[in-house]
Amino acid sequence: MHDTRPLLEKTDFPTIYRDDINILQVNLGYLCNLSCVHCHVNAGPTRTELMSDDNIHALIKLFDNPNIDTLDLTGGAPEMHPLFKKLVIAAKKHNINIIDRCNLVILQEPDYTDLANFLYDHDVNIVASLPCYLEDNVDKQRGKGVFQQSIAALQKLNALGYGLENNDTHQLNLVFNPQDATLPPPQHDLEIAYKKHLKAHYDIVFNQLYTVTNMPIQRFGSTLISKGTFDDYLSVLKDNFSAHNLDSLMCKNTLSIDWQGYTYDCDFNQMLDLPLGSNPKKQHFTDLNLNTLHNTPIATLQHCYGCTAGQGSSCAGSLT
Repeated sequence: MHDTRPLLEKTDFPTIYRDDINILQVNLGYLCNLSCVHCHVNAGPTRTELMSDDNIHALIKLFDNPNIDTLDLTGGAPEMHPLFKKLVIAAKKHNINIIDRCNLVILQEPDYTDLANFLYDHDVNIVASLPCYLEDNVDKQRGKGVFQQSIAALQKLNALGYGLENNDTHQLNLVFNPQDATLPPPQHDLEIAYKKHLKAHYDIVFNQLYTVTNMPIQRFGSTLISKGTFDDYLSVLKDNFSAHNLDSLMCKNTLSIDWQGYTYDCDFNQMLDLPLGSNPKKQHFTDLNLNTLHNTPIATLQHCYGCTAGQGSSCAGSLT
């Protein structure tokens, strides 16, 4: 796989500074039951990286910080971590909002038949990848048979009470990624199309659609290099830069933590091994005082134009 970081180092992205941290986005490991083309962490069934038990227990201690109101769990498939449920239960006891970034198919796996009920019982909000509402497009991006398994999982979640209108405790939000080297279409319009199609064909409802720009890093970035379109895609991102998105960037109030416990300004920087802020070396979360990070600089490279292009992009969808 091609290394994209050297192609991103020379940057003219604006300097930005951190606000107070209230979101912990934690990557529990790269183990996953799927290997998706657009995956920026290069996760898959053969990956063995998982957060240690010691780091899980230390992470739970961070929940005592009154500024932390959200725990955002990612992977891989975060649910495949042996202590996933322990972490969720601890966050729930601290009245922390919990987000599970779920690939949906995991809910259909034989060893995880109780997972949907567990998530519901602990008020976990689900952000689920469904890069299209058409079967052929999803299977092309995520693997043969993934679409039908995803539909079955969504129907299971709906039956429990996920995705219903005016239900703030059991949110079911879907994520769209473009298949090609293009910006996502307007989020609002695409959400309407998703809801109309999924309801008409599968009787599925959900709360919101998040459109997320593909970052020129890891598996997707390597594919761009192989096709000779890496520079063209960077030009698309930069040409569509919008300064209005700078104040809403997710890196301003989120601390990204990798499976080893090291900290970054965002999940994308984590995948580029770009340390937190202006620090030359990576810092472990147990060595940080989260309350002193306010107004510190955020590490940026040329890929950051992906979050500010067009309507903007974050782990919670478009910024405008």
